[in-house]
Amino acid sequence: MTTENQSLTIEFILIGFTDHPVLKILLFLVFIAIYLITMVGNLGLVALIFMEHRLHIPMYIFLGNLAFMDSCCSCAITPKMLENFFSKDRSISLYECMAQFYFLCLAETADCFLLAAMAYDRYVAICSPLQYHTKMSKKLCIQMTIGTFIASNLHSMIHVGLLLRLTFCRSNQIDHFFCDILPLYRLSCTDPYINELMIYIFSMPIQIFTIAIVLVSYICILFTIFNMKSKKGRGKAFSTCASHFLSVSIFYICLLMYIRPFEEGDKDIPVAIFYTIVIPLLNPFIYSLRNKEVISVLKKLMKNYNIPK
Repeated sequence: MTTENQSLTIEFILIGFTDHPVLKILLFLVFIAIYLITMVGNLGLVALIFMEHRLHIPMYIFLGNLAFMDSCCSCAITPKMLENFFSKDRSISLYECMAQFYFLCLAETADCFLLAAMAYDRYVAICSPLQYHTKMSKKLCIQMTIGTFIASNLHSMIHVGLLLRLTFCRSNQIDHFFCDILPLYRLSCTDPYINELMIYIFSMPIQIFTIAIVLVSYICILFTIFNMKSKKGRGKAFSTCASHFLSVSIFYICLLMYIRPFEEGDKDIPVAIFYTIVIPLLNPFIYSLRNKEVISVLKKLMKNYNIPK
């Protein structure tokens, strides 16, 4: 078989976690529970924001889109991972692999932009409350959301397109539980230099830009809070941005831990589990349990449909 034909028909083997039968069952039960809770939590939050008119403000529009992207992230990774616990060959085709990476890249890139947009929203709400409706109009919110999805799609398509230029003639075993970009580079018999260069050209500026917005926004927020004379006002301001600050801190800590030189081996599975599986699980609870508006709307719906607490 020629290298060209091989590159078109190749299948990868996802090594996953373990071959121990008892551990496989335990891990399957843990991850399927996490997956179901993640989907119910995130899609439930999306439905709640969509149905309740008073939640149709920028903060909750961004939050709804973040929850939707977290659902996409879980859907891209977890079903195949669960299937492979009991699959004999644990194979995934080249194009399934590309699709998995596309949706993961889409979700992670959108999360970066949405978290930055939410940080700016909190900055305007706390630092310029009287101008909030002018600076964070519904039109601007929609433009930012559409811009996020366009930029995220373009970013994902660029990297998937570059992955398709590679030919894979080495081992087809990926020592991971999903098709991550760096293990694919290591299996390539085509020099991935251009691909790596494009990561520095496209991915790094996105991360630097979004982290800068978050940092500048929170520095301004902290200055404003510390200059407040009222303790009640300071407490309310801290409460307003606490959930977002916790979420963005977890996200970027995991992202920065995951970034490392290309030549290093696959030692990132625990971090990958955290940012592809655990973070989508945590976000709806971080934003819901500390949010009086969301809890109030949820109680109202439960009361309307006679659901016991």
